[in-house]
Amino acid sequence: MPLQDWMKIISVDDHVIEHPRVWCDRLPERHREQGPQIIETDTGQHVWRYEGQLYPQIGLNAVAGKPPSEYGMEPVRYDQMIPGCYDPVERVKDMDIDGVEAALSFPSFPGFGGGVFQRAQDKDLALACVRAWNDFQIDEWCATAPDRLIPLGILPTWDPHLAAAEVERIAERGTRAVSFPDSPVPLGLPSFHHKTHWEVLWDALEAADMPLCLHFGSGGYVPGFSVGAPPSAEDTAPFAVAIATFSTNLMWTTADLVFSGMLQRHPKLKFMLSEGGIGWIPYLLERLDYTWERHRWYQKISRDDRPSDLFRRHIWGCFIDDVHGVNSRDLIGIDRILIEVDYPHSDSNWPNSRKRIAENLVEVSDADAHRIVELNARELLHFGDTR
Repeated sequence: MPLQDWMKIISVDDHVIEHPRVWCDRLPERHREQGPQIIETDTGQHVWRYEGQLYPQIGLNAVAGKPPSEYGMEPVRYDQMIPGCYDPVERVKDMDIDGVEAALSFPSFPGFGGGVFQRAQDKDLALACVRAWNDFQIDEWCATAPDRLIPLGILPTWDPHLAAAEVERIAERGTRAVSFPDSPVPLGLPSFHHKTHWEVLWDALEAADMPLCLHFGSGGYVPGFSVGAPPSAEDTAPFAVAIATFSTNLMWTTADLVFSGMLQRHPKLKFMLSEGGIGWIPYLLERLDYTWERHRWYQKISRDDRPSDLFRRHIWGCFIDDVHGVNSRDLIGIDRILIEVDYPHSDSNWPNSRKRIAENLVEVSDADAHRIVELNARELLHFGDTR
């Protein structure tokens, strides 16, 4: 059936390109020199400088409005982007063009899960940068259109007590979800299996009823590549390999979560698998259950909790364009599927997202389509209620 006009699309994965003054306007004066700031290089590129290091803005992160033949990995200037990438007023206009009602937007310069600040040398500065980005999301980006733009937070992942305090602070101010590394270990952090390290953070998230978004690559690991760095050697695989296999990271993450034991200790925790697609979920659940049936007797995993049951209580899959996944919706669970637009990234279908989503859902009933494009997100993010 066609996507009905009265259904409002809520994208749970878009991206914001931070404008040059996000941190200059918010950091204490003592931190501004070393804090993130945009500079222009001798070759005319716009790059972020932070703690003396340079971070280019990769072109694939801001390609909205360009044909695929013009995509590239090279750095991009602000005047080479359409304003909706960094201006919330223009973003809402672009959402209107695209037929999208509301959107949750991940960071760009900090990394999807704040990994730039996790790797920083000066952790006092890094903490101030995390708080400044969250304040930017709440006070500027989302305050421009609070009925359209949904606040997302990042955390000081190097200290679970500071992270828990930040959850409490931004939850009080209306943030609806936080981004967290899809795999903490590559960042030098304890894994999801650690029985004590993360407990204070999990407790805070449960108390706030705030889901964690585990975005592909936010743990800093892509098999065969360095995240954010284009291949340089001639014998290195093209980055198309990574783009085509994004979901493999989140397959690992899902297995990690359901065998970690943390879900049993924290029955109210919720996870969104951001930019991972959904077509792989039925196979993985089958394989997880098969593994559990045979190996739970001697492994350090629960003997009582079936992995597929844990998935359906705690985890939501997110997709941009996944006809196979939609056709497998009953095996995944209609109430565990969310839609993404990914503006202004290279997987986005802007300005034709509503049309392409409708094509994905053409065989889906109105009731199920409404749940996938809107109702699941509203309920999970408490978006549209006063909490």
